[in-house]
Amino acid sequence: MNFGGLDLAVLVLYMAGVTLWGAWLGRKNRGGTDYFLGSRNLPWWAVMLSVVATETSTLTFLSIPGVAYLGTLAFLQLALGYLVGRAVVGWILLPAYYRGELSTAYALLETRFGGAARRSASGVFMVTRLLADSVRLFATAIPLAIITGWSYPVSILVIGAATLVYTYFGGIKAVVWVDALQMTLYVAGGLIALLLLHGAVDGGWSAILASAGSAGKLQVLDFSTSPAVAYTFWAGLIGGGFLSMASHGTDQLIVQRLLTCRDVVQSRRALIGSGFAVIVQFALFLFVGLGLWVFFEGRDFASSDEIFSRFIIEEMPAGLRGLLIAGVFAAAMSSLSSSINSLASASAYDFWGPLWRRRRSGGEGAEVGGDPVAAIVAEADRDIMIAGKVFTLVWAGLLVLGAIVFIPLSEGTAAVEVALSAASMAYGGLLGAFALGVLTRRVSQTGAIVGMIVGVVTVVAIWATARSAVAWPWFVFIGLVVTVLVGLAFRTRR
Repeated sequence: MNFGGLDLAVLVLYMAGVTLWGAWLGRKNRGGTDYFLGSRNLPWWAVMLSVVATETSTLTFLSIPGVAYLGTLAFLQLALGYLVGRAVVGWILLPAYYRGELSTAYALLETRFGGAARRSASGVFMVTRLLADSVRLFATAIPLAIITGWSYPVSILVIGAATLVYTYFGGIKAVVWVDALQMTLYVAGGLIALLLLHGAVDGGWSAILASAGSAGKLQVLDFSTSPAVAYTFWAGLIGGGFLSMASHGTDQLIVQRLLTCRDVVQSRRALIGSGFAVIVQFALFLFVGLGLWVFFEGRDFASSDEIFSRFIIEEMPAGLRGLLIAGVFAAAMSSLSSSINSLASASAYDFWGPLWRRRRSGGEGAEVGGDPVAAIVAEADRDIMIAGKVFTLVWAGLLVLGAIVFIPLSEGTAAVEVALSAASMAYGGLLGAFALGVLTRRVSQTGAIVGMIVGVVTVVAIWATARSAVAWPWFVFIGLVVTVLVGLAFRTRR
């Protein structure tokens, strides 16, 4: 093992510094609005970086190079759809979120249908996010296990504990600002890898691109119409577009960040900007994968997620190796902290908050400045933060447990594809429910809930029985269509 004292010092100092800084950022949190929404006053560019860090993170840093190593640049087609999907969300859903100053993505469904629709959608989000981000956490444990010789469960626990500290104390402010820092670090790590690969391969990048071109690995566009092929132009544009609409328009993980901006214009700027940033980021790490393919001469690995980790540990110089591993953890911690905080906010606002209001409605609050209403509002906001911190602990534990459960299922599977598949199974149903709520006025709450359930179940059935015939980028589109069609059957008469 080449990971020495200097590397370990860099890694430990970085993780300790980030943890302490993140906890310090939350020192002024006084209530749920501060803890979960950053007082709705965070700058758009920081939110943009946080969105990108949250949706990509370790899966980009470790898995995307493996995708290019085993295949081509065709994965980049998804990013085109991602940009289109963001534009739709920015002009249709974001204004609806800001009109009511909503606290979670699913509060919008309550204003249209009722509390049951809100809780149903929030519950689907929780299950999906738990599955997808447990996989993300496992992927990050790979390099830590390689470095230290620890088992995967121990590695997962260490990462989870470090992330929990600043997420618990800092809230969304810590999550967003630490995300911005950590995205900068792991993108720098990708650029450093490109430079090192240039020097490690005879002929540099000219030779790498020539070898990759002769092997057909520079292909970006694939106009195949087969639904069984995951990375085609149509799957990217349509499937990726609907996936982005769902993830950035209905997933509390992303919507929560967008709601921290000052107004809808700032929020839209953060959202659209993140689409361009993701294209650049995907391209960066796909090219890292091409360089690794030439460097390792197509060598087989137990897991595609292990390829870049091995290069970092075995080939990089001391100090720089520690910085790159810190980049891996930066990517992981940004995604994990975002997931924990968004799950806690959905639990506090969508489930605990309504119960608190029903219990509190029969009592009287102490007056603040002679205003009992203000007293109740202040008390509710403070209690939401307290409940949110409890949920933060609960969800952190569940994510760690989920990552440990995934260990025996990981062999031969790219974590990025597993996580995206898991999320896509539910996204169609969620997006369909929002479409019914925003674009129709005659569908009942029962129709929205039944449609969403049928949409999710349909996609899960396809994944279980026919995933070799239908690739995961189509899951969101299929779930959306099923949800809308079922929901329209429950139209009410005027």
